[in-house]
Amino acid sequence: MEGVTWGDVDLQDEAKTGEWIQEIVTAAGSLDAAVLTAGGFAAGSLANTSSSDIQRQYRLNFETAFHAARPVFLHMQERRYGRIFLIGSRAGLHPAGARGTMAYSLSKSLLFHLAEILNAEARGTNVVVSVVVPSTIDTPQNRQSMPDADFTRWIQPGAIADVLYFYCSPEADGIREPILKLYQDA
Repeated sequence: MEGVTWGDVDLQDEAKTGEWIQEIVTAAGSLDAAVLTAGGFAAGSLANTSSSDIQRQYRLNFETAFHAARPVFLHMQERRYGRIFLIGSRAGLHPAGARGTMAYSLSKSLLFHLAEILNAEARGTNVVVSVVVPSTIDTPQNRQSMPDADFTRWIQPGAIADVLYFYCSPEADGIREPILKLYQDA
């Protein structure tokens, strides 16, 4: 795919992530958009969630996003243009519906605050940080882990890509929506 850079880096290592982002900027000349998809899920109620479970989800869902978003955001701030998309969750957005996902929900909730803080910092520029909140995404992994689910209620990855592509277009330059709810099953 033209304009897409793939790489292998441990996003839990802040220094290596920063170096990798700098390599991308150097090779490409600039970054206009970044879709930061690292993360993972873990179920667990309050009764069976330990502090170490919370720390593990925090590292996986928040720190990885922060480690990538920080150097990307600073680069975009210098250029006064860019779009960053963090991947949130309904559980992180609506804590009342997060029953049974204590550590996951807490870690994902921080992404919304990160986007708010970065957008406040970017005020006066054309840099926007958004949190994408998808319903269940129709992926082979999700189908395998939930074989009895109704896949027609899941959002297609291509539909998400189309929305993000539009959001990066000149036609969307005036949009400043920090939360993009992409629900197939409304």
